[in-house]
Amino acid sequence: MELAPRLDLMNWLTGQGLTGASENDLVRGFCERCRAGGLDVSRSIVFIDTLHPIFEGRGFRWSDIETNEADSFEYGSTSEGDSAKNWRRSTFFHMLENGYDEMLIDLADRGSLDFSMIDELAEKGHRHFLCFVHRFGEAGTIGQMDCLYSYWTTRRAEGFSEKGLAALRDLVPVLGLAIKSAAHVDIARTLGRVYLGRDASEQVMRGRISRGVTERIKAVLWFSDLRGSTSISESIAPDEIIPFLNDYAQASIDAVHDAGGDVLKLIGDGVLAMFTGPDMALAKRSALRAEHHFRKNISVLNARRGADGRPVTTAYVGLHIGEVFYGNIGSEDRLDFTVVGPAVNEVSRIASMCRSVDRELLASSAFRDGLDAAGRGYLVSTGRFALRGIGHAQDLYTLDPAVAADEVVTGRYERYLAG
Repeated sequence: MELAPRLDLMNWLTGQGLTGASENDLVRGFCERCRAGGLDVSRSIVFIDTLHPIFEGRGFRWSDIETNEADSFEYGSTSEGDSAKNWRRSTFFHMLENGYDEMLIDLADRGSLDFSMIDELAEKGHRHFLCFVHRFGEAGTIGQMDCLYSYWTTRRAEGFSEKGLAALRDLVPVLGLAIKSAAHVDIARTLGRVYLGRDASEQVMRGRISRGVTERIKAVLWFSDLRGSTSISESIAPDEIIPFLNDYAQASIDAVHDAGGDVLKLIGDGVLAMFTGPDMALAKRSALRAEHHFRKNISVLNARRGADGRPVTTAYVGLHIGEVFYGNIGSEDRLDFTVVGPAVNEVSRIASMCRSVDRELLASSAFRDGLDAAGRGYLVSTGRFALRGIGHAQDLYTLDPAVAADEVVTGRYERYLAG
């Protein structure tokens, strides 16, 4: 690859990195431009560890022929099981263990090398297998993201030429810098969603990070907490407490998200969420749909935990509607993007009343009043109550017992929620 196309490719990578191109687009564009510039790359995989609660990293593939492989993939922990065995057989593990930055294998003369991938690549007609490990400095490391790994192959009978090898040595670090930049954005968005919630994260990522910057919104509020969690936590082994809380938090959060809501805060075993939109009647129906799915999630979860001999429980849910302030609350160097206001205090009090009236769901009169006639018909009064710390008494409502007891009513209610 001559100097001019090499410089053009560097400029293209710089521009794409600055504009925020995706990793897939970067790898595909890079390989296509390499081939157009005379560098006969036949296959490439680039991967990078990340900071994510579920997987360890992401990888990106390109091939000069059509395959049924996905352009991108995610991989889990490489520290145990079959993944650990495969990782230890890789050229990259060998390079890290021996301090190598580059490794070139002639696939036609691989001898007794026992690295993963190389036999399959040779059978598919690739001749040279070139690996790079580009290490990051301590200041450039986030979590496990401390290296960029890549391999490149060619089908040329002579393998990569010296000019081709020199070009890749110059170009791959620039590609790596662009991919690292994109990975940083992915990490920031992931951390925002995981720790702030989906909508709050988007607000923060758009620049709403000044203290006191809030907006007054009308929202349907959800507060749920677990029944008997304190006594259960005291009766089980310490290392079982977090899995117990995680299982039921997952059941709640999945239900809220699937119904279009946003989880704002986890408070011990409690979950504060909201449902918004131009039509509050639809937002209320979404909250009821989330509550219904939550019960189903708990039923499945309890069956699984019960089969394993682990403690099970259920949950209380309070639903309310009101005006809240939504935005940044806190100090100059420690902010929380959340909702505050009397309605937030009220929904937590409503959820607490579930214990007193022995109902798993309680909704305020304000919540019920804004529903359509069909929705109001599914909620029945449990009486009038004065809530602790709230200056006025109000009627509270729960789901008509017929919804759980009568299959016909259950089906009708589910059709209503789906409407």
